[in-house]
Amino acid sequence: MSKSEKIQIRIKGQLRDFSTPWVMGILNFTPDSFFDGGRYHTDFQLLEHAEKMLKEGADVIDVGAVSTRPGAADIPMVEEREKVEHLLSLLRKEFPEAVVSVDTWRAEVAESAILAGADIINDVSGGTFDARMAEVVGRYQVPYVLMHTTAKPNCMQQQVMGENPLAEMMQFFGNQIDIFKKAGCKDIILDPGFGFGKTLEQNYFLLHNLHAFKIFEMPILVGISRKSMIYKLLETTPEHALNGTTVLNTLALLQGANILRVHDVREAVETVKLVMK
Repeated sequence: MSKSEKIQIRIKGQLRDFSTPWVMGILNFTPDSFFDGGRYHTDFQLLEHAEKMLKEGADVIDVGAVSTRPGAADIPMVEEREKVEHLLSLLRKEFPEAVVSVDTWRAEVAESAILAGADIINDVSGGTFDARMAEVVGRYQVPYVLMHTTAKPNCMQQQVMGENPLAEMMQFFGNQIDIFKKAGCKDIILDPGFGFGKTLEQNYFLLHNLHAFKIFEMPILVGISRKSMIYKLLETTPEHALNGTTVLNTLALLQGANILRVHDVREAVETVKLVMK
């Protein structure tokens, strides 16, 4: 049995392993996300896209109501909560068995989402933007994606990491894991946070050293889909970064990634099948 098979998390009351890496499909209900902002703004469009991703093999649908692209501004908490609750009501009615995660750093939104049927909380701040997050996740016993960042999206690229990003991130993860475990959180997924407070060189250094995070014996999520670390290096645009995404997702899987967070589910599912053959 491989280490990935031994790593398990509990979702919907059942233990699930990573003998086959998962694909998490992105469903953004935002006007300004860097790739698909404003693309899905009606109930029909949102449900149609969710259905497409599930049919293509998505293991998880990741719902977001606030853009976290570099430079993005916050929206009011009430607006985010209402959007998330609306999305969850649509998804739970049409796809009751689907595994749904909610991308939020606000504990109040996370709690509302869990009560509305969210299965996973995906927090770009790793619990550093809202001190109540650990208490909420621990109380409701849902899996939690603990991501590394240096600062909020509106200023994270002005506060990039230092000369030893791996050591810095190891310390960050160690501290935050301890906080969440003490709060009762049992199922933690680690996300290095590619593009969040990191230079282009640091992103690639971390990708090639992704295996180092296996020391925590937790699933590793990689979200590099169509990001600037791809399209800036290739001197293209997010719209033309699918091939680069597939290449880097392949590298991530070879480095031990357990979950790929993507805009393009079919291509990611095919990548997993080929790499795991």
